[in-house]
Amino acid sequence: METKMIGSKIAEARKKLNISQAQLAERLFISAQAVGKWERGESIPDIITFNRLAKIIGVDLNYFSEDFPSSISKTEPEELSEKERPSAIKTEKRPSWNMSRGNWVDADFSGLKNLHEKFSSSNMQRCLFVGSDLSGLLLKSNHVDGCDFSNSDLSNSYVQKSFLVSNNFQNSVLKGAEFTECHVKNCDFSSADFSGAIIKSCDFTKNTIQNAVWKNTSFVDTNFTNLVFNDVLKDCSFENTAFSKVTFQNATLYNTFFKCRSMKRIKFIDCKADRMTYEFLKNGKADLSGITLVTT
Repeated sequence: METKMIGSKIAEARKKLNISQAQLAERLFISAQAVGKWERGESIPDIITFNRLAKIIGVDLNYFSEDFPSSISKTEPEELSEKERPSAIKTEKRPSWNMSRGNWVDADFSGLKNLHEKFSSSNMQRCLFVGSDLSGLLLKSNHVDGCDFSNSDLSNSYVQKSFLVSNNFQNSVLKGAEFTECHVKNCDFSSADFSGAIIKSCDFTKNTIQNAVWKNTSFVDTNFTNLVFNDVLKDCSFENTAFSKVTFQNATLYNTFFKCRSMKRIKFIDCKADRMTYEFLKNGKADLSGITLVTT
């Protein structure tokens, strides 16, 4: 793909949304200078940023290919925040509560809808968010301990540089969520849906992940310790990840990419894998004795 062609398409889509380079950069958690370099054809986003960019401007990844028509697809772009809306199209304002830098203990936010307030840099202990709508929420530099997010919607949320310890995420929706530079330990993610989620530069330790949904989930530069995967993994990727005392038991792996530092500490018990996944594991010198090759 030509960088100048990609840059031109990024600029075109951004202008149709009527947002500035700085506003697009803020939504991507990068600098405005980086967006400027893309649009001038001096560089291109990495694959994770490409996926996030596509969601924001309302296109699929084919839009960036040379043969794809230079027009925006029918995919709906992510809704702009009040701050990002051009003044001519601003919607009616509602009260905005800044709940950042707080010390929240034993608070009950269960069942609340459209809870998109700011919780960054907060200490949160034993708080309840059961059945709450937290989609699109930004948690940055938080310490979250003993909180209950069961049956909550955390889709498309961003959790950055946070400590998540002993929290309950049972049956929660984490579709498209991004965890970056987080320490996640002793949390219960049973039956949680991680479809399209990205877990990057995290420590993921001693968490319960029984019956979780792993589809198009990306793990990048992440350390896994004391975990058991026992479900179907489809179209997932493990890139530059490290494993210690990790077991795949009664798991089925389809089209799952492994490019890891070492696979010697992964144990496979009664697992199934398609040819593509099997060859990735074989190339990584994984112990294949507990894997049965299946055709799809």
